[in-house]
Amino acid sequence: MSLDRDDVVRRTAEHVRRALEGEPSGHDWWHIYRVWRSALAIAEGEPADRFVVELAALLHDLSDRKLNGGDVTLGPKVAREWLAAQGVDEETVAHVCEIIADLSFKGAGVPTPMRTREGMVVQDADRLDALGAVGIARTFAYGGHKGHVLHDPEHPPVLHATVESYYAAPATPINHFYEKLLLLRERMNTDTGRRIAQGRHAFLEEFLDRFLAEWEGRDGE
Repeated sequence: MSLDRDDVVRRTAEHVRRALEGEPSGHDWWHIYRVWRSALAIAEGEPADRFVVELAALLHDLSDRKLNGGDVTLGPKVAREWLAAQGVDEETVAHVCEIIADLSFKGAGVPTPMRTREGMVVQDADRLDALGAVGIARTFAYGGHKGHVLHDPEHPPVLHATVESYYAAPATPINHFYEKLLLLRERMNTDTGRRIAQGRHAFLEEFLDRFLAEWEGRDGE
């Protein structure tokens, strides 16, 4: 009997929602949902396998290293276990797990190229959710979840040259803008991703200008 791909996607979405609903750091089900929808929209203009795109988007944060104790291998592992149990073929499983393993930002000086068009689509969708109004909200949600101070001007942002330094560095939400978020526009893979990122990037800049003015006691106008 052939695999019902739509049913696998439906069951995967339900599985991820049960696992992540209510997660407070900004890596919750609704983050997954937005990335899923964005990935589908981007894929419409790309020669990409929709099934791979949907599965990778849905499963990409099922076990994020920021929330699982730092284990970067666990995300692909739990995705593989789930997909194998659904009867998904090994080629598709391997492709989805490769995307999950390679997806994340790893520091300003660390290239994170995606080998396949499907990976490029999902990476763009994930990065778009770190930009704009939602990206700002998620940044502060994560900072609060981790107990980070809001802003510390005595510790300026660092453009990390290695993944080790990026993972190990102490963070503030405001430094995160400079160390990651403002760099994403130039790292988009697709025309659609670049177009959407442009407006969301501009919103980040406007917010930062206002925030830093108010931090210094000015009205920001």
